[in-house]
Formats: sequence, structure tokens, C-alpha cells
Amino acid sequence: MTGSPRSTGAPPGARADPGHAPLAAENRWLRDRLARRHLLDLATGALSAQLRLPPSEAAEYLDALAQATGLSVEDLAADIVNAAAGDTVVPPESLPPGGDGPTAVRPAERRRARRAAAAAETADTVREAARTLLEEGLAPLGADSLWLWRRADLDCLRLAGYAGVGAAEAAAWQWIPPAAPGPFRAVLDEDTPVWLETGPPVGEPLPGPTAHAARALLPLHRRDRTIGLALVGWPEPTALDGAVRRALTGLMEVAGTVLDTADPAPAAAPVLVDVLDALAQPAMLLDLRDVQGAQGTRSRPGAPAVRHLNEEAAGALGGASVAGESSLAHAFPLVHADLARMARRALGTGRTQRAARLPVAAGPGEPPPLLDVRVLPAGGERALLLWHTVGDTGLAAARAVARLQSVAPFQDSLTGGDTLWSGEAYAIFGVDPGEAPVPLAELRERIRPDDREPLDELLTNLTERQTGGQTFLRVVLPDGTVRHVRVAAEPLIAEGTVTGFAGVYQDVSDSRRTEAALTATFDHLTALHDQAELRHQMALQLQQAIVPEVPGLQEMPGNLVVAARYRPAAEEYRVGGDWYDVLALPSGKILVAVGDIAGHGIDSVTGMVALRNAQRALAFTGHSPRRLMEWLNDVTLRTGGGTTATAVCALYDPGDGGLLWSSAGHLPMLLVRDGRARLLEPPQDVLLGAVASYVYHEQRIGLRPGDTLLLYTDGLIERRHDGLDEGVARLAAEAERLAGHAPDTLVDELLGRAAGDTDDDTSLVAVRVRGRPPDG
Repeated sequence: MTGSPRSTGAPPGARADPGHAPLAAENRWLRDRLARRHLLDLATGALSAQLRLPPSEAAEYLDALAQATGLSVEDLAADIVNAAAGDTVVPPESLPPGGDGPTAVRPAERRRARRAAAAAETADTVREAARTLLEEGLAPLGADSLWLWRRADLDCLRLAGYAGVGAAEAAAWQWIPPAAPGPFRAVLDEDTPVWLETGPPVGEPLPGPTAHAARALLPLHRRDRTIGLALVGWPEPTALDGAVRRALTGLMEVAGTVLDTADPAPAAAPVLVDVLDALAQPAMLLDLRDVQGAQGTRSRPGAPAVRHLNEEAAGALGGASVAGESSLAHAFPLVHADLARMARRALGTGRTQRAARLPVAAGPGEPPPLLDVRVLPAGGERALLLWHTVGDTGLAAARAVARLQSVAPFQDSLTGGDTLWSGEAYAIFGVDPGEAPVPLAELRERIRPDDREPLDELLTNLTERQTGGQTFLRVVLPDGTVRHVRVAAEPLIAEGTVTGFAGVYQDVSDSRRTEAALTATFDHLTALHDQAELRHQMALQLQQAIVPEVPGLQEMPGNLVVAARYRPAAEEYRVGGDWYDVLALPSGKILVAVGDIAGHGIDSVTGMVALRNAQRALAFTGHSPRRLMEWLNDVTLRTGGGTTATAVCALYDPGDGGLLWSSAGHLPMLLVRDGRARLLEPPQDVLLGAVASYVYHEQRIGLRPGDTLLLYTDGLIERRHDGLDEGVARLAAEAERLAGHAPDTLVDELLGRAAGDTDDDTSLVAVRVRGRPPDG
């Protein structure tokens, strides 16, 4: 096989610099080369079969044909593979003037689609293949999301890969039960695509940004057998003409072939993964749980595994893909032991661990260091690792200030910029403020001769070892006075190169008692403040994203008014699994639900998000509460990882005032009527996730004008030394006493007087039927 037209060589400078940027460029080049080689091999195979040539001669013929036609080898190979697949390319001269026409496909578009298909076929995982198909094949068509489901047992659909959506949304659609929305069933039953240019029909929820955004659902085939389903989404209503439909159909033929590639596990903490992906700095999710080694032997306890890294972290590490089961040692071979110790210490103490840089000193030819490293506990056995690749002036100055107090900051540039002094620095060196500041390296002529060696050592640390330091200098002022000055400085680093220094000068002539003051450093105060702020922001974002507060009263159809409150757990990180939902359905009925996932932490939050979203989606099917509860039980068993949950699900019919409801081991609802409170005893049904294929029961009760229905979780009534019956009785007595209050006042008063003392989170919903109660 000849080499000149195909040979691409190594990327320029790929090995000249051991830093992360060249490594990322080399990885991208290698992936592009693999996709290119695959496309050329497909074209060579097609020529070999058509011309009855050996593969080597077919390859030479392909190179010669490319030179003769003036096309690149890649474009010619794409045309040959498209022709072999039966795809017809419309020549530019035959296109209608001024446009494509409704069904025309330009050669460039067909070639781009074929190159995208070849790149996807070389991906290591379904998720990588989905990302490639979206970015290189679907995005030029206006699409912004791609979902790939694999057909599983019992005719369910299991999410195999996705791109353009967050991990939390993907978790909500991880499993599609047999009673799927109509468009899913139509694709699978009729084995034909469904084109929804203005969104799905009313009552048929599908993944997507809005109800009216365009979607396309296509079957995935292998060997004439339907093995799955693909959903392509657009950000808004979009006309899907013949050209777009043919392009989608061709790309999805490739999607059917990649469902056999590696299938990474779903995100362990989807909400947390989405938060990491939103950060503008490198971030990584670590898991320190024990893992199994070869032949069932255990690895080192708590050996960190990388569960997720955001796009910035992947770029900093050379373009690595989502980690899956990758070890920390694989990602950071030089500093993994230091990072592992920080992670274990963060989990053991519950406090953020910090390091200014890792490794502490850089050797010749080594990769750039990690700067401003932070390791935070993230609940359970997980930790977050955050770092920078470019030195931050403010952070470097803060580290220098942490070494000294009552100081004069300065900044030197080694790339042609100016030296900056604070006003105090001019006074320390006896320099007129109108004169130019003196760079650190030029202080040699202003200090005692025997202090020049300590200054040179500090400069060597900053420029060659790329680490900070401090020293004492005796500065000779213009009038001959000697002033004792302490200098502390940190290097500013960009892509492994020192671009300057940031530091401080301190006049210690009057006293040398600075050592005692070092115990209360600025860095310690900054660490406490940053830790408290980060915890607060994480808890606040999780709470608001999961259970949004409903302010005041919420007006609902059918003369209903609703007041709902959520009270988080007392401890900052003890995020629970409570949820509530009040939703008007297309049928005119009102869904009212409350539930509680067992346990606390990110796992409980993840399970709660999946169940709440699944319940919302399934409620649009119009089925009864009993059937919804049975489906939720299946979802919990298949996606909960052994988790159980209690829930109560009710449907109110404004037409006849009837309330149909079912309960999965949840506390009884409380009905307040005519100033009296009574419990609606639930059927004796089991928790969600406890028993497979369980048949739930349901009950019905009529609601009258003036009735108030209370739904709540155990955090409202549970006490450490009392039973639940006593707590429910106390709640009923309080509800009777407050029966005349408006629903929003009622829930606020009940929360304020709550008898629960377990520091658990609490959900409380009050639903009232408007109107005057009947006389007598």
C-alpha cells in the first residue's frame, strides 16, 4: 500500500512539549487518523469487490483516482462508500438554482455524514459514538440532542448512549417500560420512523427542551432485526424535509451497529455530574469505595477510582474520555498518592483539603503541575477534585500573604509587562512614588553583598523549580539606613512556563516576632470561608433543583388551591429523598403525590429525581394511581440499586369531586372536614422496590367544598422516642386547631410547630377545595 497521499505523519510538535495541550492535540490527531483509516479501508474494500482487485492494488487505485479527479482521498473514499451503500449524491450542477430543493443532497453533506459515520464506528463506547454522531453528523442539521436505547428483556428499552443532554435528564429516561409513550410504540411495532416536526401529541411526553420542539424517532437495526430506538431532538419546531430525513436514516444505520460497543454504567450521581460539567475549571468525581481485583481479590481499601471528569479536565489530561472505572493513578501517575491521601482525609474529616500545587517542585521535562488543588467530600464515599492549569494572580498573592502579615504586595512580569508595587513597597525601599518600581531580580544592587546568595536562591526556586519561597534581605536605603525586609513570592505559571511572580515585602526592622503571627494565616481564613461558601452553594443548588419551593398559594383547575413546602435536613450535607408533586394533567384531572426515598445523600437524591420524573411522565398516560404505582415499583427495582421508597399517589377529578388514590407503605393522608380531622387509612401495600410484580390497590373518596387534604412525610411527625401513631395524632390535633386558616398559613404553622426531632427533611402539601361547605 502506497503511503504518500495517505500518510499524515505525527502532528507538528506533538512530542516537543510534555504538557497537557500537546498531549490533547496528539490524542485528537490519533482519533481523527483512526476514523480516516477506517473510512479508507471501507472504500478500499468496496473497490476490491467491484474491480476484483487485491486490497493492496485497490488502495493504489484509490490514491491514483484521487489524484486524477482532484478530490482528497477522504472525499473520494466517502463517495465510494456512499455509492456502495446505495446513497445517491446529487451533483452540484443538477441542483435547482439558489438552493437545494426539498430533497436534494449536496455532495459535501453526504461526505460529511459518511465521515461522521466512520468516526462513530471507531468509538470505544456507545456514548462516545453518540457524541460523534451528534457533533459531526446531526448538529449541521440543526439537531442538539441524541438518545440511543437498546431493546432489553420484557420489551423494555434501556438507555445505552446519549449526547447533548445532562446526566440527570438521562437518568430520568434510563428505562422505558413496555407501556411506553405512543411514538415509542409506533416505531417499534411498525418498524418505521416517526417525524414530529412540532413536538409529540398532547399527553405523550418525550425527552426534549419544550413540548413543541421537533423530534425524530427511528428504529435501530442489525441484520434485519430491530434492536433499539433512536430519538433526535431539535431546540425548536423544525421542518424535516426529505434531505434531512434521508441523512438521519443513514446516520442511524450506523447507530444500530455501535450498540454492541462498550456500555458505560449510568452516572453514579447525575445531579452532581451536571454541576461538574457546568464548571469552567477542571473537575473530577472520585469514588473511594472498595473495588474487586482479579479473581475476586480486593484492591487497597479506598483506592480512588475516577467516575467522571468534565470537559475541561478531559482536555487538561490530553483529551481523555469519560473515565468509567479508570484509576486515579492512570490519570495522575506522578501525584496520585498525594491526591488519594487528600481524598481520604476529606472523607474522614468532612472538610475540604487544599494544596497550592502538586507536585511541590517540577523537574526538567515533567508535565505542568496541578495548581490550587481542592478535594471536597461529596457524600457517601465520593469526593470532588478541582484544580487549575494556569496560575491565578489573586490566589498566588493570597498564598504569599499567608506566609506574612502587614505586607506590601508586588507583581513582576517576565513576558514584557510592568512591575507593580503597592504604596507600602515604595516606603519600605525608600523610593519616590513617582519612580519606576524595581523588579525582584534587580534588587541585588540595593542589598548587602552577603544577602545576594539568598536572593539568587529565591529566584532559582521561582524560575527553575517553579515553587514559591521566602527569604530575608538587608536593604540599604539611599541615606545609608539598613532596613530588614522579608520577601515571600509565588511563581505565575501558564502551560508549564513561569510568566512572572506575585508576592509581598514586609518590613521587620522593628521586630522579628513574625513567627508567632504565622499560626493565624490568611490562607486558613480563606479556606474556612471558601469551604462554608461551597457547601452552602452546593446544598442550595441541590435543594432548588430537586424540590422547588411553591411560594404562597397555587391555583389549580377544578377550584383547587394548593400550598406546598419543603424543609431541608438540619445538617448541611444531609440531603434527603423527600419529594412532592401537584400537576394538572391533559385529562383535566389533578395529580397529587408525596414520596420519600430511604436514606440520605446523593444516592437518595438521584433515586428521588428518577422516581419523581418517571411518575410525572407516566401520569400523562391517563392510567389510575394503582397502575402508576406498579410502574413506579418496576422503575425502583430496575434503577434503584436496592433502594426502597414510600409514596402516595392520588388523582382528583374536578368533574365529580372524586379522589382516587393508592399508597406504597406511606403515612396516611389527613382529611380536614367541617373542622374535624380524620385519617384516610391506606391499603396495606408494600414499599416501592420491595417486591417485583406487586399488584397495588386503590381507594376512592369524595371531596366536598371546604375540605382540606394534607399529604406529608415522616420528617414532620417522627420523634426519636415516640411511635409514628403518636406523631400522627399530634398532627391531627394541630390540623383541627388550625382548620380555619388559609392553606398557605396552615402549612407554615404546621411546619413551625412540627413535632419531628430527627433532623430529617420534610415535605408538606395542603390541597383545599374552594367553596362553602354544605349546611348540616
